[in-house]
Amino acid sequence: MLNQARLDHAWIRRHIPHQGSMCLLEEVEAWDEQGIRCRAVSHRATDNPLRAHGQLGAACGIEYAAQAMAVHGALLAPPDGPGARAGYLVSARGVRLHVSRLDDIAADLLVEAGCITRSENNILYQFSISAAGQPLLEGRAAVVLNAELLKPLAGEASS
Repeated sequence: MLNQARLDHAWIRRHIPHQGSMCLLEEVEAWDEQGIRCRAVSHRATDNPLRAHGQLGAACGIEYAAQAMAVHGALLAPPDGPGARAGYLVSARGVRLHVSRLDDIAADLLVEAGCITRSENNILYQFSISAAGQPLLEGRAAVVLNAELLKPLAGEASS
């Protein structure tokens, strides 16, 4: 990845909709047009909002990856424009969990997302999360941009 300038938690919080303890990423380590690498420490926090029944399941790593994708979108937004377009995670496919939980991982999480393909309103990312060189989970995620502008399917009731 070309850009090695680190961006801290405060920068991330200013550029994605996730706030408070729901802003899970600690910093951006590197990024370029094709992908991003972030570091997270919040998986060890006892007040992590994704914890259930006293633990943080490995599938919650998908949210860490989704936030890395949101940060990637913010970084790619034109600096003189209105900011990143709203993105919605619409599917996660081919997800492989190599561990059952994340809260018992002592090392920081390395969250990576790389763009496989993109069009005007859709992006397909490949993502992985590891710690201390050990893979924890991986998969693909589809993101729809500006979903609020999409027309409802025929026959759908509008509210």
